[in-house]
Amino acid sequence: MSSEQIRITLPNGDVREMASGSTAADVAASIGPGLAKAAVAAVVNGETIGLMEPIGEDAEIRILTEKDPESLAVLRHSAAHILATAVRELRPGAGIGFGPAIDEGFYYDFDVGSPFTPDDLEAFEKKMAEVVDADQPFERRRVSKEEARELFSDDPLKLERLEEFDDDEVITVYENGPFLDLCKGPHVPSTGRLKHFKLLSGAGAYWRGDEKRQMLQRIYGTAFHKKDELAAHLERLEEAKKRDHRVLGRELDLYSIQEEVGQGFVLWHPRGGIIRHTIEEFLKETLLAHGYELVYTPQVASEELYRISGHLEVFEDNMFPAMDDEGTRFRMKPMNCPHHFMIYRTQTRSYRDLPLRFAELGTCYRYERSGALHGMLRVRSFTQDDAHIFVREDQIADEYDRLLDLADYLLKIFGYEYHVALATRPEKAIGDPAAYDAATETLREMLEKRGVDYVVDEGGGAFYGPKIDVNVVDAIGREWQGGTFQLDFQMPERFGLEYVGSDNQAHKAVVIHRTLLGSMERFVGGLIEHYGGAFPTWLAPEQARVLSVGEQWNESAQELVDALVASGVRATLESRETLGYRIREAETLKIPYMGVVGEREAADGTVAVRRRGEGKKQDVMARADFIARISEEIRTRSLG
Repeated sequence: MSSEQIRITLPNGDVREMASGSTAADVAASIGPGLAKAAVAAVVNGETIGLMEPIGEDAEIRILTEKDPESLAVLRHSAAHILATAVRELRPGAGIGFGPAIDEGFYYDFDVGSPFTPDDLEAFEKKMAEVVDADQPFERRRVSKEEARELFSDDPLKLERLEEFDDDEVITVYENGPFLDLCKGPHVPSTGRLKHFKLLSGAGAYWRGDEKRQMLQRIYGTAFHKKDELAAHLERLEEAKKRDHRVLGRELDLYSIQEEVGQGFVLWHPRGGIIRHTIEEFLKETLLAHGYELVYTPQVASEELYRISGHLEVFEDNMFPAMDDEGTRFRMKPMNCPHHFMIYRTQTRSYRDLPLRFAELGTCYRYERSGALHGMLRVRSFTQDDAHIFVREDQIADEYDRLLDLADYLLKIFGYEYHVALATRPEKAIGDPAAYDAATETLREMLEKRGVDYVVDEGGGAFYGPKIDVNVVDAIGREWQGGTFQLDFQMPERFGLEYVGSDNQAHKAVVIHRTLLGSMERFVGGLIEHYGGAFPTWLAPEQARVLSVGEQWNESAQELVDALVASGVRATLESRETLGYRIREAETLKIPYMGVVGEREAADGTVAVRRRGEGKKQDVMARADFIARISEEIRTRSLG
């Protein structure tokens, strides 16, 4: 074989000899014209590249088409460049930041004098269509650092990025039509491959994510290979807008965040408070039944505690500043775990005592940057469904098995499907790598023994140990951060968490950090969107509203309310305004049941029942039957 030839290995094992410098497009063409036409990009030795990039060594190669999930990121990254092309056409002086593909689409950041308007986005989208119609090829070339400086001499954002490259580092630029960008790629062959796209919104974004730097203007968009996929995605976005917990939270009077209190601090209103209370009481009841012990710890502690735990070293930027009291520095609690470790240390523990499970609905404080705050989902003060489980090494698999059982039970109660991920050792893990990997294998074997369908999050584990994540899927298919079960061999070393074994010797315990629901703020915010504000009866702030047709039947209506309340139902009487107005108000508040009492119902001891979501339909039934129906839904925690 000539030194000018390279060996190309295809997914089916076939090997082809081709000239060195051949491209992925050449490989696709050698396989067949159909594949050459359908090709979007390629995976070469595990790295996704553009079709026109030369291959200079023996390689395993897989041609990507629209059917391959990896190709969508390539299309979306190309869409970001097409967006930048359009913006530069209409705003020649716009500075160019970064434009990556993201999970739901793409974005690009621009340095301009004022925020973009909806009219601007409409104009940019129209110009993008012209760039697509022009079918400009994406051309890649390598340049030296000095050449790159000349090419981007009028763009300070790119010049700053260039200075981070080593002098001998490979630098590539991509050009399509009039637009040139500093970029590693890959891209689709030409702009004409982008058929189905939509610009969605604009937002401010600090350059490099640093709030001390200038504010850029970010444009978000999305793109798909197929028209129906784009339409379905836009439909989901519209549904998501209707379910936005910030809008529904205000309409349903559940919570507020006010400037006078501070951004990132949630005020739970009575209607939201009763939802939270109901969830917390159910959770505590469940945990006690599963062998947990409840603990309570302060929200402020000496800084020394977080020095021992290591949080001060690695997490200080996310902690609120210290408070000084006669030379002793205190911090608001960022995490509950160090406090639980101190409780464990107060006694000599035996191997017979383990597992020991400390649970707390503990309020923590973290200094989230203002740009990251988002309603109830990203806050600065949150109450976490937290627990720390102290086990022997031989108990790890069984305890994780119990945790998955408990997570499954809880999430089904709330109507969630979920996905499981096993997160493995990251590059910056501490401690013995062999011990970390052995623990990972223990968790892997447990998952496989259960028959769990899981994905592996390579390198996604905590620095102190592997973890299992249980992420929930809501009613419109979005995935949310859920429970996490993190295995920790390091904190027992830092805190001296020991137990006396059967050999009468001291042994280090292993700690499992676990949350099942996460924080109350994020969990309830997610539930608002999952249910679209229509909480099942057992969780609804107001479970039944009784409406009197006229004042003369108020006494009979009140008797029904009293009977409902005596049965444990959250019920109220509403007799103000017209009946039509009161019905519309109850519908707006998404109350599960309305009970109308008029002349006939008062005389017969019945009630005309309207159920949420069933329009004007109403059933006249005996009051005892009505109470029994609601009570049963509450007792069984029915989703309705």
